[in-house]
Amino acid sequence: MAKKPIEVETLTHDATRRNIPTAEFESIMREQDKTPIQLAYERRNKDLDPQLVWRGKDMADWSDLIVQAPPLYIQEKVHPKAIIDDLKRESSTRATAADDAPQFDMFSDFNGLPDAEAATEFYQHDQHWSNRMISGDSLSVMASLAEREGLRGQVQCIYFDPPYGIKFNSNFQWSTTSRDVKDGSKDHVTREPEQVRAFRDTWRDGIHSYLTYLRDRLTVARDLLHDSGSIFVQIGDENVHRVRALMDEVFGEDNYISQIDFKKTAGLASDFLATSKDHILYYARNRKSTKFRRVFNVKQAGSEGATQFNWVESEDGTTRNSLRASDEAPKGWKMISHDNLTSTGFATTTAYPLDIFGRKISLKQANQRWKTTTDGMFRVKAADRVMLMGSTPRYVRKLDDFPVFPITDVWSDTGVSGFADPRVYVVQTSSKVIERCILMATDPGDLVLDPTCGSGTSAYVAEQWGRRWITIDTSRVAVALARSRMMGARYPYYLLADSPEGQAKEGEITRTPPKTSSTNGSIRQGFVYDRAPHITLRSIANNAEINVIWEKLQPAVEDALAALNTALAGHATPFKVETGGRKGEKVSFTASGEAKLPSGEMAPANGLMEWEVPREAPSGWPALAQKALAAFWEARIARQHEIDASIAAKADFEYLYDKPFPDTSKTRVAGPFTVESLSPHRTLAVDWNDELIDLHEAAEGKRRAAERDDGFTDFAHMILENLKAAGVQQAHKEDRITFTALKGWPGDHISAEGTFMEGDVQRRAGVFIGPEFGTVSRPDLVAAAREAGDAGFDVLIACAFNYDAHSSEFDKLGRIKVLKARMNPDMHMAKDLKTTGAGNLFVIFGEPDIRITDVGDGMVTVQVYGVDVFKPQTGEVQSEGTDGIALWMLDTDYNEESFFVRHAYFLGANDPYKALKTTLKAEIDEEAWDSLYSDTSRPFAKPKSGRIAVKVINHLGDEVMKVFAVE
Repeated sequence: MAKKPIEVETLTHDATRRNIPTAEFESIMREQDKTPIQLAYERRNKDLDPQLVWRGKDMADWSDLIVQAPPLYIQEKVHPKAIIDDLKRESSTRATAADDAPQFDMFSDFNGLPDAEAATEFYQHDQHWSNRMISGDSLSVMASLAEREGLRGQVQCIYFDPPYGIKFNSNFQWSTTSRDVKDGSKDHVTREPEQVRAFRDTWRDGIHSYLTYLRDRLTVARDLLHDSGSIFVQIGDENVHRVRALMDEVFGEDNYISQIDFKKTAGLASDFLATSKDHILYYARNRKSTKFRRVFNVKQAGSEGATQFNWVESEDGTTRNSLRASDEAPKGWKMISHDNLTSTGFATTTAYPLDIFGRKISLKQANQRWKTTTDGMFRVKAADRVMLMGSTPRYVRKLDDFPVFPITDVWSDTGVSGFADPRVYVVQTSSKVIERCILMATDPGDLVLDPTCGSGTSAYVAEQWGRRWITIDTSRVAVALARSRMMGARYPYYLLADSPEGQAKEGEITRTPPKTSSTNGSIRQGFVYDRAPHITLRSIANNAEINVIWEKLQPAVEDALAALNTALAGHATPFKVETGGRKGEKVSFTASGEAKLPSGEMAPANGLMEWEVPREAPSGWPALAQKALAAFWEARIARQHEIDASIAAKADFEYLYDKPFPDTSKTRVAGPFTVESLSPHRTLAVDWNDELIDLHEAAEGKRRAAERDDGFTDFAHMILENLKAAGVQQAHKEDRITFTALKGWPGDHISAEGTFMEGDVQRRAGVFIGPEFGTVSRPDLVAAAREAGDAGFDVLIACAFNYDAHSSEFDKLGRIKVLKARMNPDMHMAKDLKTTGAGNLFVIFGEPDIRITDVGDGMVTVQVYGVDVFKPQTGEVQSEGTDGIALWMLDTDYNEESFFVRHAYFLGANDPYKALKTTLKAEIDEEAWDSLYSDTSRPFAKPKSGRIAVKVINHLGDEVMKVFAVE
């Protein structure tokens, strides 16, 4: 019988989110929606409790915290299941030679808005929930979420992993291909201006500014938390004491819950003691109403929570032995310990002589009592939970009675494994750490926020456990890594409690008939969880079902015992008793009559009592007796199994929230998510033939230049000094543009005139300088190019820290070539650098060379040939290879409203689909998987819209988007 194919599923949340604009819709937004909203957050009353004081705090406390809340814009809509389904469809088509496989467009109802008009009525409608990956400063993003989108008081858990100290750069990764980052290394200064701005504007004052940075973000984060919500702040030894005082101020010391210490992957070297742990400060929004789900660790004999388990019991429960510290338990045997059966105090119902194994044991002290009544003690004995230690009866506690123990505030098992938790980011946290925090503070369907997402571990973990998530990061490298990680993530498909399969599993676990009520597949009702029994002496003593089982199965045991004694009657060799009232005595099978036991009860002089029967037959026993012995133990073990099952079913239990039951016939990928940013990439500025549109003002020289103050003038002067010394570097040293002269130019957009040699010909270049902090848009470049053309320049060289996606594809205006040089963030710290010309201060990232091929039958393919590079020796543009490309994506039916990631191709070193390949190797063939790592797309039908969009992202997180007509 053929193996049933594995189904690929995703979770759907019944929550909603406010509709926000896409980058394409920025131009039609109402002015009041575009304008940032100013939010004022009241400072905490400093008279309430002791506070940490730092330089500049008093001045800041003179007024409320003022935060700008700009709108957020959707850049991409990603549905990982759509990509996998496309691969499955291609494999199926290849296997069946069919070309009419049904296709379902998952993006057709991505938003779930009521009508087409609602798509442009921003912030006025609720749409389907999709998780969110946002690029930008967390302070402004969180304020925007609270004020514009109604998320104030809606977040259940915040996991905040700020920089540990004031050495900013060790937390910022400069490329997707390398985690090697060195503090102070000019080669590794991160590219993103937002981050360097954070260093310059925030860390400039050392620890004083660091504390202001944290307090501001904690204040806004608190505003987002639900009244039952929690925040976890991960911090190192360097500042944990300061940050705790800071959180006392923001959240109130009454809302402190715990300081968790967790083990790092490797200790940091030190002149004194190596640092092996980091810390998590755990605070509540309101401690009295905080949601808390207890998380457990599994007990290991001899380890935390189970140090007293130094006895073993055989697999069938018939033999018990003590275990020396140096010994290992025999395979299959269970660990047990023994505990008191008495306690202090006095009650007539629990003060009685105890008959056990033919002995009568009385309480030794007047204030002693048994822990249960005579009825309860009968059940404890029937469950075989009493053993004699000398003349003292002890309660038998099994490791499996409560096989887990609650986690404490010390987590020693959280080092990152090189295989289970591969590191892709310089400051990646073990997923187990974030997992525990999320499981403790949330339920499935709750919302988790991470203001510093890094490689996306919090998003990865939240998705695994069915939580909604929003992650924020200023680093484009971090967003690029997180996007790839989520697109290729594979998860077990956990059984939903609100499903027929979940109801059946719940009935199986609880030994009750399954529910027959209708189900809706709601994630809010959680998963079907494994549970740990919490068996106690009390639960056994109160289990009346043990009496029923005893009455039902004890006759079979007694009959088997009688048959054994009959088979042994007349056997010549006496049997030495090892336990009970006749311990050390010999039973003669040739004797007659009865013998009185120390308990006062009578036993056959020539036969055995139940507790005296050996597990293995002594040598010389007749075959009939051996057969009877086996039958006796079979009956006794059957009785014990029934009683044990009843004890487990009737006992209290603890839900194991980290152990839901999986459906192995299914696998799961991440649900739909959006990639967003604070600044739009402008509305589409090219038509289907890649010609300019909507830029008439800029092209006609009517676009006004930005206002220039003294600060910009100083900045521009510094840039020109370095540009003259360093020139402009490209991928290869021989392509460097070296200026023979560079001087100021009194233009609106052009700041300088430069000359360089193109072979033997001298060329004039106009130099455009972008803002010190911010992004250059395409209209800015068009206006500058127009001005350069009017002034007779041959080339426009634009120098900026960032270009938006649409401006990045603009490379010429008429005869004027446009070269876009990215300035090294070193330029932000130019006052600390000498103008030596060393280092690549101005680097051009070329444009991708993309070609579309009609392959027939209404199908086309897209190929990325590489990156176009300007050759100053010849003045030509040539194409290089694809080595610099990390990821390129296709929207195969671009509607000019949203960029949907319908195809994704990974050319970098990492393999985000490695886990899914293993799971779906039967459903998706190798050829389809290989297509994900190609510079050529899989064939796709010509778009109904007549347009496709291609987005290319390099290893530094830079991106460019181009739109093409396909007819």
